Amino acid sequence: MSKRQSAPTPISETLSLFKENFDKRKKYVKNEYQAYGLELADELDDWDHKSLYIRLAKTEDRQLLETALYYIKDHSPGTVKNKAALFMWKLKQLRLEKTKSTL
Repeated sequence: MSKRQSAPTPISETLSLFKENFDKRKKYVKNEYQAYGLELADELDDWDHKSLYIRLAKTEDRQLLETALYYIKDHSPGTVKNKAALFMWKLKQLRLEKTKSTL
């Protein structure tokens, strides 16, 4: 039995592939809300749900999204396991506060 030994992929190569992929996606962005949605997906490390963030950027109040995002950024790095889940929870809380204040 021979073990296959290969050198680990350098992080610079992985990052360059990510950057190329991100640059390819940028050419399809036609509206500002699409760019903001992709920025949200990037900040939250949740590229699997990028369409959700684009839809939120289109339909939600930008101030609510910014507040929820800054809530995530204010936590010390490494303490938040799932940024996307915490973002959605905070957004829900902000929506409830907004509806209570308007009533």
